[in-house]
Amino acid sequence: MTCEDAKKMVKQRLSAKRYRHTLNVEKMAVALAQHYGADTEKAALAALLHDSAKELPKEQLLQIFKENAIIAENAPQCPPPVWHGYAAAILCQTQWQVADPEILSAIRCHTTGKPNMSLLDKILYMADMISAERDYPGVEELRRLAFENLDIALCRALERTLQFVEEEGKTVDPQSAAALAYIRACLAPT
Repeated sequence: MTCEDAKKMVKQRLSAKRYRHTLNVEKMAVALAQHYGADTEKAALAALLHDSAKELPKEQLLQIFKENAIIAENAPQCPPPVWHGYAAAILCQTQWQVADPEILSAIRCHTTGKPNMSLLDKILYMADMISAERDYPGVEELRRLAFENLDIALCRALERTLQFVEEEGKTVDPQSAAALAYIRACLAPT
């Protein structure tokens, strides 16, 4: 699938607001990829597809997991707000001819993070957190940090996400907690 194919497809699948977000994430992912010497085409394609399952009904997401149980792994046991990343990665792999494991990984973990994230994983996670339409407290600092030190930015973004989830009284995804513990250990002075 090319980036142009992905744009056309997600424009049909997403609301206007979600599509604008997707284009903003693409722009930020490409900028971060250029800054850190990553593959800009992979970053663009991962960004364009990252929310492709975001607006599917819960029942349809569960059906995707059921039909692709081996690929889905433990996705149905995760909190529902993160299901769309898993489902999008599955659809990319099974229906949209996206075979690149780096792209699939970045899409899968774009809301949760994970331990030992690749550069593309980090780029997509941060691009989603700091895209142009985001306006939560602290987003400007994260935007600055993302271009200064991606690992520190990732750590702060994960901390912010976990704090927000806890304050909302929602279930923290274990993958996010594991990602935060991993990045903190990597950043700790030796």
